[in-house]
Amino acid sequence: MFMTALQASAYLHHLHLHSPYPQRLATFYANAMEMTAIPAGDNVWQVRGPSRRLVISRGPAKHLAHAAFAVRDADGLAGLRAYAGSNQLTPQAFDSPLFADGAFSVVDPDGNVVVFGLAKQDAVSADKRLRAPLQHLTLATRKVPAIEDFYAGKLGFGVSDRVLRDDGKVMTCFMRGNHEHHNLACFYQDRQGIDHHSYEAGEWDTLRDWCDGLAAQDIQLMWGPGRHGPGNNLFVFIADPDGNWIEISAELEVIHDRPVKHWPHAERTLNLWGNAIMRA
Repeated sequence: MFMTALQASAYLHHLHLHSPYPQRLATFYANAMEMTAIPAGDNVWQVRGPSRRLVISRGPAKHLAHAAFAVRDADGLAGLRAYAGSNQLTPQAFDSPLFADGAFSVVDPDGNVVVFGLAKQDAVSADKRLRAPLQHLTLATRKVPAIEDFYAGKLGFGVSDRVLRDDGKVMTCFMRGNHEHHNLACFYQDRQGIDHHSYEAGEWDTLRDWCDGLAAQDIQLMWGPGRHGPGNNLFVFIADPDGNWIEISAELEVIHDRPVKHWPHAERTLNLWGNAIMRA
């Protein structure tokens, strides 16, 4: 578990994405992911749904301004900040309209900004919108071991699974900040930044309903339905107008305590049912 000595846990609360066309991207997410787009400044939008939140502002396409994880309580947040400092990280105060005072940020080896804080009360009701909390972020990186060491070694995320090439090189690492199989992962690629982000539909029937809703908007699936090996979750992928990959997932493995699993770097690991989009 995440920071077991401090009995803290963290879940992915929101992402801040850059886009050359923020309003267009905000409108897409509002429609595709059953959210509401709210102007929040000059070329800044907040897009909110039940347990899913994005901030979108002007900048280069497919660029992550920051990823934000909410921690359970103030003691957990203070303990995490102290733990990060004890591991030679330099937490910086971070001001966010979605977090209470006291949030902090650190910067990973690829320059990605990651924020930890206490979530403010969310006024968005589920009403008739489909379930799909924002659930995980997957990074592209040239240095998987350094990313794993940062998040697992210096911040306390648990390692669930690794994907290994025949020569032993780690190609993918799945990490968790709570009981879910992963809410952060990284894939080896010849670039750095976002690979994809994911929403958890919970059950197969809900994933089906999401696909029906996307089809009604003429949004085509780019991959899936399929089933991942690591995490054992069902999935579909779509792409937003900037080219960001979006996963909608269901039935992700819940982990209470088990050894790290190692998987071969092969298509069947990424998709037990068929073809895979191999990153490297």
